[in-house]
Amino acid sequence: MFTQLSRDGPHGMAESSAVRIRVLLACVLLGVVTAQPATAEPRKAGPSKVRFSTFNASLNRSAAGQLVADLSTPDNAQARKVAEVIQVDRPDVLLINEFDYVPDNRAADLFRANYLRRGQNGGKPIDYPYAFTAPVNTGVPSGMDFNRDGRADGPDDAYGFGLFPGQYGMLVLSKYPIDLDRVRTFQKFRWQDMPGALLPDDPATPAKADWYSPRQLEVFRLSSKSHWDVPVRINRTTVHFLVSHPTPPSFDGAEDRNGTRNHDEIRLWADYITGKAGYLYDDKGKRGGLERGAKFVIAGDYNSDPVDGDSVPGAIQQLLDSRRLIDLKPGSRGAVEAARTQGGANLTHGADPRHDTGDFNDNAPGNLRVDYVLPSYGLIPLHSEVFWPVAGSPLARLNDTSDHHLVGVTLLALAR
Repeated sequence: MFTQLSRDGPHGMAESSAVRIRVLLACVLLGVVTAQPATAEPRKAGPSKVRFSTFNASLNRSAAGQLVADLSTPDNAQARKVAEVIQVDRPDVLLINEFDYVPDNRAADLFRANYLRRGQNGGKPIDYPYAFTAPVNTGVPSGMDFNRDGRADGPDDAYGFGLFPGQYGMLVLSKYPIDLDRVRTFQKFRWQDMPGALLPDDPATPAKADWYSPRQLEVFRLSSKSHWDVPVRINRTTVHFLVSHPTPPSFDGAEDRNGTRNHDEIRLWADYITGKAGYLYDDKGKRGGLERGAKFVIAGDYNSDPVDGDSVPGAIQQLLDSRRLIDLKPGSRGAVEAARTQGGANLTHGADPRHDTGDFNDNAPGNLRVDYVLPSYGLIPLHSEVFWPVAGSPLARLNDTSDHHLVGVTLLALAR
């Protein structure tokens, strides 16, 4: 359980003075007592504390159907650990990255029934009545030689890197109703249709932005998985949960095809929330971005650190510097401890390790901040943290659940 408004809570979250003042003013105006635990269940009327979290849980598998097989019984060790992390954090609305897509919510239903609704290690079960998942680009054959190895097959030639369609998919779970009729997905939006797109360039030729041929660009999709706008109804307020999982900006060459794609996958949401998305079309053909004044939360594994790592400079700043977003800079003591004890590239990083969310190779790139939960103005932030227990904590045994750590933000959602 997390303690609100603490200077340095169980997982090491330090709040800024600006956020603290904003919270106190809001609570005075609304008459809200701020000492309630973050695990409080949703209320039907009045101001509600609502927790949004993101977790790259590494529940992807190497073959189609394997995740369903693993979740069909309640004794898969990794899935039990993932469920325990979620039961400790107790988010109201959750994005799970790297959860293989299976039609008809089959894998999601098995995970909810066999793991989340069963207390793990004596923990309290958690129930999510609402779930959303949809097809993604990973593993979907393109018929094109995108990586120029002379073959038009394999995971690197799919619309998104993957061994089979749906690998590394996404899942949204919610205690609140999801407005399925208003969900927007951007799986098939073409990269070349983004004005000023950072299309990768072959440095061996004088032409610009020519890594992909015109024929390839006619079919190349921007999103390596997908981008989803999932409206969640919280009391009488709709909050748009904007989720995605941009490609890592690595595993390529001098053309930086993954780095530039990562940048523009992040840009899609930056344009979507700021009225610059007239060019965008979703998978149903609807054009444009988010309506003016809408409340939203952007979440996911964005594979981009503000300072360190291989991102195109300024990639994640497209969101962090947005005037429509609040960055609470969640952190943990566990991340600081890990950077110090693991050494390697962590010792040369310029960013504060407190905010790291990914525990990666110590030599390169080291630990990074790549997972984000970013609420819009109009939602009142209460607190945030990264679930990364220190080595001496009883929960430290959960640190190897994934190479990413869960990030959570608790907000005050007004009933209006």
